Amino acid sequence: MSKKGTSANIVFYVSVLLTGAFIIWGILFTENLSAITNTIFNGTIKYLGWIYLAAALFFVLFSVYLLFSKYGHIRLGKETDKPEFKTISWLAMLFAAGTGVGILFWSVAEPVFHYTNPPSGEGYTEAAANLGLKYSFFHWGIHPWAIYTVIGLSLAFFQFNKKLPALVSSAFYPLLKDKIHGPIGKTIDILAVFATVFGIATSLGLGAMQVSGGLNSLFEIPNTLIVQITVIAVATVLYLISVTTGIERGIQYLSNTAMILSFLIMLLVLVLGPTSTIFKVFFNTMGEYVDDFITMSLNLQPFGDSKWIGSWTLFYWAWWIAWAPFVGLFIARISKGRTIREFVIGVLFVPAFGTFVWLSIFGGSALHLIHNLGQKKLAQQVISNVELSMFSFFDYLPASSVLNIIGFAVVIIYYITVADSSTFVLGMLSESGNLNPSIKIKITWGIIQSMVAAVLLLAGGLEVLQTASIAVAFPFVIIMVLMCWSLYKALKSEIKEDTISDSKEKVS
Repeated sequence: MSKKGTSANIVFYVSVLLTGAFIIWGILFTENLSAITNTIFNGTIKYLGWIYLAAALFFVLFSVYLLFSKYGHIRLGKETDKPEFKTISWLAMLFAAGTGVGILFWSVAEPVFHYTNPPSGEGYTEAAANLGLKYSFFHWGIHPWAIYTVIGLSLAFFQFNKKLPALVSSAFYPLLKDKIHGPIGKTIDILAVFATVFGIATSLGLGAMQVSGGLNSLFEIPNTLIVQITVIAVATVLYLISVTTGIERGIQYLSNTAMILSFLIMLLVLVLGPTSTIFKVFFNTMGEYVDDFITMSLNLQPFGDSKWIGSWTLFYWAWWIAWAPFVGLFIARISKGRTIREFVIGVLFVPAFGTFVWLSIFGGSALHLIHNLGQKKLAQQVISNVELSMFSFFDYLPASSVLNIIGFAVVIIYYITVADSSTFVLGMLSESGNLNPSIKIKITWGIIQSMVAAVLLLAGGLEVLQTASIAVAFPFVIIMVLMCWSLYKALKSEIKEDTISDSKEKVS
């Protein structure tokens, strides 16, 4: 291989080496891995949690600024470029990539967890129910999509408007110039790959736990670690088959199918469940969410026990940031031809609104059953077996068999879609920004990220999945803040160039 080829693939080789070392560590020294990740988690929560909160709120404010700024009219690409995908398919793909597996896992479980163990006050009360839904909106709402907005927009702008490679390092051109092609740029891309592998592995682990729970609910297959590992292995084969079809077919078709089934199951639960209560939940929780937005955004409980904040809010912010390179590159890849204003509305607000509706229907219905109808057993089932939460909830509704089958299908499709999309993005990062990475590279990453998910499950399941995400995500917080500065400089320069160009045209 030539030196040029070796240099181009250095990100791939180093990333594979680091990830391989982690896999060996997890297999041979499982208890040590669990202990180290817990130590990093506790240290991050205690000393650096404020950085996560400040950064997440900054991303929200920066996204809203771009929406209403003079830069909103700038098109991603040439002025004559048209969007590659229809708006509905675009929204379906970015939603599937952004929250698909996670929202299925937590939409029932999180409100119930907060209801039984709220951050303040007594559990199993009306106040705890309202608080549980409000914090669920908070953790799945504007903040995560703002994280995706700033990184996705940065990558799309430098990729399509400045003709730079589809790499995270490209977003730093105004700050680093040609150094993005050297060691500093390679380091940024390696960190992006590493964060992506662990962010996706966390979701694949959660997804495997939920698929295993679905198999237990539908077919009474034991919900064990061996079954979860088997699910990962089978799913790996399925999404590696899908990944060979490319983004225009496999990922788009899967995302559209997942969205159709999601709307179907939401409609069924809305009709079969407590319809009137669901609407009340939506409007009441939206009001509380908006009213307490800033308070929740900056809440760290410095004079109390911050364990709850660390286990939930800081975990989520770290999880979204770990996902950010993957989701950002993927959203950038499918967003050519859209204006910045259209991009921000589509990525920041539309998916957040859809998530609020989903949480109101699933989480609101579950809390109605527990709090209003006295089905305390459901709360116990959710707490004791979180991966079964959605299927346990369906058992309390009419036509539960139909709901379980559709729900299981949605979980499978979202699982494959996320894994498919992530291997595509990892391939792009590993091949110098190639928009259509080779099948060999995609298959390699597909196998690796499945192995990491399996190792994290072996090391301790959900808790280690969460702590690993926080540990890996922290360096990327700093990278994303600098990325916003870089994008601002580039947009400012773009407007200045357009103004000079218009002045010359008027003179001539």
